[in-house]
Amino acid sequence: MRKQFLFIFSAFIVAYTSQAQTRTTRIGYIDMEYILENVSDYKEAKAQLELKAQKWKQDIEAKKLDINILKEGLKAERALLTKELIDERETEIKFLENEMMDYQQKQFGAEGNLIHQKAALAKPIQDQVFTAVQDIAEAKSYDFVFDKSSDLTMLFSNKKFDISDQVIRVLNRTDKREQLTKKQLKDQEAKEKVENAIDENPAMQDRQKALDEKRTAREKLIEDRRLEQEAKKKEYDDRRKAIAAEREAKKNGTVSEPATTDATAKPATDATAKPATTGTEATTTDPAVDKAAERQKLYEQRKKELEDRRKKILEEREAAKKAKEAEPQKSNTTNN
Repeated sequence: MRKQFLFIFSAFIVAYTSQAQTRTTRIGYIDMEYILENVSDYKEAKAQLELKAQKWKQDIEAKKLDINILKEGLKAERALLTKELIDERETEIKFLENEMMDYQQKQFGAEGNLIHQKAALAKPIQDQVFTAVQDIAEAKSYDFVFDKSSDLTMLFSNKKFDISDQVIRVLNRTDKREQLTKKQLKDQEAKEKVENAIDENPAMQDRQKALDEKRTAREKLIEDRRLEQEAKKKEYDDRRKAIAAEREAKKNGTVSEPATTDATAKPATDATAKPATTGTEATTTDPAVDKAAERQKLYEQRKKELEDRRKKILEEREAAKKAKEAEPQKSNTTNN
């Protein structure tokens, strides 16, 4: 009976050992810093903490500026001060320097507020990450999961064993589930099944990655086409506005002075020099130049007529005024 028991026990040990040797050990790793940088809650809280740190730095710089002003003042007035006043001012400056150093150590030291608040900020997210890692390890039979960003030295790590993106998806799912309706929750669960299947199958991962790259390239192409169309539309609008402005200027006769003088001076010479031009440019530009010259000539003529009329009226008024002044003198001479 005892020999039979020993035989069964030995057979059991041999079977367990062979089974352990045939089963491969699954190892994964995460990058805690990468995960934290991709969690929205942590990013928002980190931004607020950075604002606080910026305020502390400004306070330190203000204290340094005050100390430098006191030092410069003491340096300039040292020859005029007594030894007691010099010692008093140096003591004050030393006190302010120690106070500034204590404040800097309090905020940015190894045990300062910045380090403590960063740890307090990361603690709840890290707890969620640990929970998510345990769930993933149990669901996918991982034997070991390491943290790449910890003190553990990893000389080489294959990207296919990185489960950081899976952890981020689990965290995002947890946040989304609290805000979803029942129908949206069903759709989310179906999407999660597809994502889990992709994570478990490397071939599907590669295929999904290729599809994502194609989709990104297609979206970029569409965006480039949209920008090109907007640029063409803007160019067309600018050209249309320029043509409209030119037509309006020609209609109102508000052409520039050099253009009018050239147009009035050269139509005859151009006509005599090139009487038989067959190009399209001459046929399209000559009528516009002739019209502008004609309008300018009419404008000059009208202006001259108005000027002559004004001079004539002034002369008539001057003559009438002289006639009125001459009448009293004529009556006086006749009486005499």
